[in-house]
Amino acid sequence: MAKIAIEAKKFSFYYGSFKALSDINLKIDKNQVTALIGPSGCGKSTFLRSLNRTNEILPNTHIEGRIMLDGEDIYDRAVDVVDLRRRVGMVFQKSNPFPKSIFDNVAYGLRINGAGNKAMIEARVEQSLKDAALWDEVSDRLKDSALDLSGGQQQRLCIARALAVQPEVILMDEPASALDPIATQKIEELIFTLKERYTIVIVTHNMQQAARISDVTAFFYLGQLIEVDKTNKIFTAPNKKQTEEYITGRFG
Repeated sequence: MAKIAIEAKKFSFYYGSFKALSDINLKIDKNQVTALIGPSGCGKSTFLRSLNRTNEILPNTHIEGRIMLDGEDIYDRAVDVVDLRRRVGMVFQKSNPFPKSIFDNVAYGLRINGAGNKAMIEARVEQSLKDAALWDEVSDRLKDSALDLSGGQQQRLCIARALAVQPEVILMDEPASALDPIATQKIEELIFTLKERYTIVIVTHNMQQAARISDVTAFFYLGQLIEVDKTNKIFTAPNKKQTEEYITGRFG
């Protein structure tokens, strides 16, 4: 029986008076890749960002319901948001390396979380770059600017930066949408490897990508979760007509 990493319970999200998500109930299993799909504006990215409270930085938003991480409500007032975002890391659509060296990019999260042991930081940076399938390409240029890397390398660097603080869950918001096919393939292969140790939730517009890399697919439409199931079931025999119409390209 799969263990649940995150569970949304009757979760709704509001931008002002606009209800962007309505009564979402979704269980996300540990060590699996869950893909969130649906047309633009359907709420999938809003839901993803709700999983580590990134949406909170926007003004005039509020929530109803709960999101549980390992059985704890992440919206409880007692929750340390900085620690939550360490446990639930985020990789964005556009790679966003800091204007620092490759090494300092990966070490950044460790340092702001209080790590001062030089040997530990060096070991963690090396391991994170290896885990992000980037070490062989950058091991002799760690002092170079991260901005000199290619787009695909920058995105893997951002993944390494997220891995360095040893999260439990990694959120990815269309991590390959700005990349060429070769770089995209490397990111997909990486995701497949990482799920052995991490729970991954990915938003993607690319149906083929969702089919290739995810274990479970959740289809969102107009702020509602229409259907969630094993990925092969969603793509071959969905229960809902709306799901079938979206997957076969009849809308979206």
